[in-house]
Amino acid sequence: MNTTYRVALGGFGGLVLIAGLTMVPYPGPGWLIVFAGLGLLATEFAWAHRVNTFAKHHYHRWMRWIARQHPVVKLAVMTATCAIVLVTLWLMGAFSLVGGWLGLRWGWLRSPLLIG
Repeated sequence: MNTTYRVALGGFGGLVLIAGLTMVPYPGPGWLIVFAGLGLLATEFAWAHRVNTFAKHHYHRWMRWIARQHPVVKLAVMTATCAIVLVTLWLMGAFSLVGGWLGLRWGWLRSPLLIG
C-alpha cells in the first residue's frame, strides 16, 4: 500500500510540478504551483525537499536582486519575459486561433510547429 501511495503521490506531484514550470514565464501563479508540486513530492521524497529548498533560496535571491536594479534593467527583464511569452504563444498557435476568431488569415500568425 505504501508503494502505491508513493507512486500516486509522485505522479500527481510530478504533474503539478510540470504544470507550474510551464506557467513560470506567464503572468500568474507559476512559481507558486512549482513550489506546491515540489512540496507534495517532498512529503515522500528527500530529493524533492532538497530541490524545493534550493529553488526557494534562488527564487528569493533573484527577487531581491531584481528589486535592487535600475529601472532600465527591470524593464529589460520584463521585455525578455514578454518576448518569451509571445514566442511561446505563437509557437502553440494561439495567435492563429484568435486571428481565426477575428477573421484574420495572415500567414505570419500561423505557428511553424502546427501542420494543417
